[in-house]
Amino acid sequence: MKTTKFGNLDHDVSRISFGGAAVSGEGGGYGFGELSESDAINLLHAAHDRGINCFDTAPCYGYGMSERRFGKAFADRRDKVFLISKCGVTWGEDKKLTNSNEPDVTRRMVEQSLRDLGTERIDLYFIHWPDKKVDVRKTMEVLSEAKRAGKIAAIGLSNFYDVEEIKRAQEVDRIDAFQTQFNLFSPEAAEKLFPFAKEHGIAHMSWGSFDKGILTGRVQRGRKFDDKDFRSRFSDFVSEGKMRAMDRITPLLKERGFDGRQLALGFIFSHPEATTAVCGIRTIEQLETALTALENLPPADLIEEALKIAEEETRSPA
Repeated sequence: MKTTKFGNLDHDVSRISFGGAAVSGEGGGYGFGELSESDAINLLHAAHDRGINCFDTAPCYGYGMSERRFGKAFADRRDKVFLISKCGVTWGEDKKLTNSNEPDVTRRMVEQSLRDLGTERIDLYFIHWPDKKVDVRKTMEVLSEAKRAGKIAAIGLSNFYDVEEIKRAQEVDRIDAFQTQFNLFSPEAAEKLFPFAKEHGIAHMSWGSFDKGILTGRVQRGRKFDDKDFRSRFSDFVSEGKMRAMDRITPLLKERGFDGRQLALGFIFSHPEATTAVCGIRTIEQLETALTALENLPPADLIEEALKIAEEETRSPA
């Protein structure tokens, strides 16, 4: 597995990171459907055995189930993995997900993540989403306090694009990582964040690397999702524009001996600022195909042609 330095941190991470929503199983929340605990742990072990050392999760993935499965899987491998979680997306008795970066919520979520992950220190802790109701500096003060106490080793911002808000966060403590959606159909981070990330040595993690299955070809027109798969509630991500784009892109890839996974990873890593791609992996087969794809990425001209098609089709009326 190829590795790279993680921004300013003294860590080398795998170019593919394991996305924890994939193993949230029957817990519900933000996840991809049922997966037994034994299958989840076997999959996490397989990913680590094959060279993935960066594992990303959040409390809302299975209402804590993903974190707990990470904790069980890596209890005897803790010093060999880079564990990441997040604060902000919470829920009440009705299990409705809401976003809150209030200091008391942040403090509670840090402690719960430590318990669920079964660790004394989380390597990187993200603020999951911006919260317009809360000054980011207040949230950062809680995380900075946790960092000084040794409960988290580094702080990151997820889904933040406003550079001025990022600068306010930096007034309190160092930001070591960004995490945003970044793929052929959502390339905005390249323009909005990468120059700032490069200037400050901040790592970037892409989520939605395969655009929830669209770029791999697993999600097509009319795809029905299990009711425990969050995609059943957000089916608008399968736009006709994306489908038209894939109708044109797929034959081009096949003609030159590539597939959608290779294109997805090739697009991400054609940007030097991209540190690691968070990938949703639910089976050993998906794990193997993702690792194989990383070894043979498409040339720049093919990536550029695919990006041009994606822009043409998604900018036109669906």
